Amino acid sequence: MTSSEVLSMYENIAGLTNQMAAAARMGDLNRLDQLEGQCATEARAVNTGVPALNGGQRLRKIDLLKQILANDREIRDLTDPWMKQIPGMAHQ
Repeated sequence: MTSSEVLSMYENIAGLTNQMAAAARMGDLNRLDQLEGQCATEARAVNTGVPALNGGQRLRKIDLLKQILANDREIRDLTDPWMKQIPGMAHQ
C-alpha cells in the first residue's frame, strides 16, 4: 500500500463515517448498517499493512483520524439509547 493509497483509504473512511453520522441523526438504521458494512470493507486494507507517513501526509492522516473518531463518538451517542431498548444489546 502506497502513502497515497493510505490517505485515500482514510479519506474514504472519513467520508463514510460522515454519512453514518448523518444516517444516525435521521434515525435511518438501514442506511447506517449499510454504510457500516462499507466502512468495514474499506478498513480491512489496514490488515495488509500501512506504511508510516511523514510531514504533511502524516498531519493529514492525523486530521482524518480525528474526524473519524469524532464521527464515531457522535454515532455512538445517537445509537446507544436505541441499543439499550433492544433486549440483549444493552452492554455491547
